[in-house]
Amino acid sequence: MVEIALKRVYEEASPEDGYRILVDRLWPRGLSKEKAEIDEWNQDLAPSTELRHWFHHDPELWKEFSEKYLQELQSNDESEKFLQQHKNQEKITLVYAAKDEEHCHPIILKRYLESLK
Repeated sequence: MVEIALKRVYEEASPEDGYRILVDRLWPRGLSKEKAEIDEWNQDLAPSTELRHWFHHDPELWKEFSEKYLQELQSNDESEKFLQQHKNQEKITLVYAAKDEEHCHPIILKRYLESLK
């Protein structure tokens, strides 16, 4: 069973991260591909552009955003495909750019992926 971790993309990469996957729809500002040290960029697991714009990282909208994003994840098979493609990884670190580490979509994504294992 693959272990899933979370980490901001601006934090230094380490061997303990395992396979690093950027799960944002947009590339992080001011960060080169070399500095990011990611193994994969998976935009399909990120919230839709419309949902991202609506939320705009407003903590007041977190509960409603969480429900809407979970509905997006459940409405397609991208998460199942993702787990199948990475079933042989020992550890995956979902990396993201959001400054607010308590109100960001990778928290929801991680929980959802773990529920599918």
